[in-house]
This record gives sequence, C-alpha cells and structure tokens, in this order.
Amino acid sequence: MRIAMKSCVIDMIRNHSNTMCILIDIGAFGFKDLMKSYPERVKNIGIFEDGLVGVSAGLALSGLVPTIYGITPFIVQRSLEQLKLDYIYQNVGGNFITTGAAYDFSKLGYSHYCPEDVETLKTLPGIEILTPGTPKQFETLFKQCYMNGKLSYFRMIDHCNKTQVDIEFGKAKVLKRGTRGTVIAFAEALDATIAACENLDITLLYYTTAEPFDLETLKNNIVNNRIFICEPFYQGTFMADIMPILSKSRIAVDGVGVPRQVIRTYGTKEDKDMHLGLTARNINDKLVQFLEKEL
Repeated sequence: MRIAMKSCVIDMIRNHSNTMCILIDIGAFGFKDLMKSYPERVKNIGIFEDGLVGVSAGLALSGLVPTIYGITPFIVQRSLEQLKLDYIYQNVGGNFITTGAAYDFSKLGYSHYCPEDVETLKTLPGIEILTPGTPKQFETLFKQCYMNGKLSYFRMIDHCNKTQVDIEFGKAKVLKRGTRGTVIAFAEALDATIAACENLDITLLYYTTAEPFDLETLKNNIVNNRIFICEPFYQGTFMADIMPILSKSRIAVDGVGVPRQVIRTYGTKEDKDMHLGLTARNINDKLVQFLEKEL
C-alpha cells in the first residue's frame, strides 16, 4: 500500500501546483527524488507532529492543499487537539496519511499501536476517515478525496486483503446476500470475514469509508434482525453510527474487534490477531453462536 501511496502523492505534486507533501521523518528516504525536484512543496521537517498540524493548517488557509504522512498514534493522539482547533474549527481541508494501523508495528511496543484511531477521529465533526483494504482501494479513495476541501484521514495498512473489491468513497459494498443475518467487515478484516462466512447463509457488507458512515446501505440490507460487525479497530467503534436503526427496531448486535485494553503482548501481527480473536476461526465460532441465538 505504501507503493500505491507514493505513486498517488507523486502524481498529486506533479499535476497540482497548489499542493504540498510534508513528511515527519518516516518514509522520507523514499521521497528523496521528489524533494529534490520540488524543494518548495515537498519537505521533511522531522518529528514534530502536533506543531506540524498547525503549520499545515496555516498553509491550507493560504490556499494550499497539504498532505502529511506520519505514524498513526503520533498523528491521531498526539495531535488531536490541533486537528480539532486548526482544521475542523477553521473549516479547512488537508490530507493525513498514516502508517501503523492498529498494531501493524507489532514488534515496536504499544507506544506505536493505535486501534483507537477511527473511534478517536470520529469525534471530529466533518472529517473523512478512509480505511482501504488494498493498494488499489487506497488509490481510488485518495483520488476521490484529496482535493475536495475536507479534512481527510487515510489509514494505511501493511497486511492487505487478497480479495479485490471495487469500492467507492462513502459507499458500502454488498458482497453476498443471505437470510440468517447481516455481517459487516471493515478494511483489512475482509479476508478473515469472508473465510469465516464461506458456508453461512448471511448477507455480507464491506466498508472502506468509516466516516461518513453509509447507514442507508446497512438499513436496506438488515436480514433476520441481526448485525455482526468485524472491525480491526476498537470493538464498538460504530455503535453510535448504527444507533438510529437500533432505536427503531428490535435488532441484535454482536461482533469481533480489538478489545479495549492495553495490548502488552509482543510478536507478529498474526500473533496478535490470534491472541485477540481476529481470526477466521474465531469469527466463525462467534458468528455461528450469534446466528443460532434466540432474539
């Protein structure tokens, strides 16, 4: 996905003279040629996330479109107040691309984890949160959003889906129709969810836009009054989004996600998926029990 991101950023800088790319040390070497070709518009300013948010918002107020690339927790948590005050309150647009989603940096310790990024950013009114599951999906979402005048957050992942799905900004994709319940998969959880649902009579929806949330597609595809959510973020991140449906109907909700706890274990991404229950087998076990439960 980083290769796709780099290609998108290069095209943006070459084709739009009012754009800037600002690096926070990470990945700067990969952009060395672009920095040499466009020294005024591609810069590495070092580790300075919270201050850079304010600086980039000033650039946006001057008419430029800034794109910032950094590590997820340092952008989302360290700089949250600046994102709110300098972008949302000032009503200006810019692009924030982050790497290290959830616990992709699995061996660097929990200071580099951020399964709370989507839920945290959803507290900012008007933000766009893009959660592609493949490089092609990143390209699609970036090209649709990067010049739209909004604060857009692009959540990159290192462990991409093998399943290719054509997607559109702001829209969920119906991948399968069944009668026993509705399953929602987000971002990189898709492959495990598909494997878990292979022999189950369910409707499967896939989301790559976390905000704005496509409630209409969900509302039109709820079957058997059951919703099961597979989210590679903190579990329960989307409960506020689906509340309007739940308040009007007797609908059961369950799912899998990252538990709301400090992840103190080390090991690979796969080790953590297994430890936290985000595997196809665990999803299947929990989903089967959910579908058989009486409402």
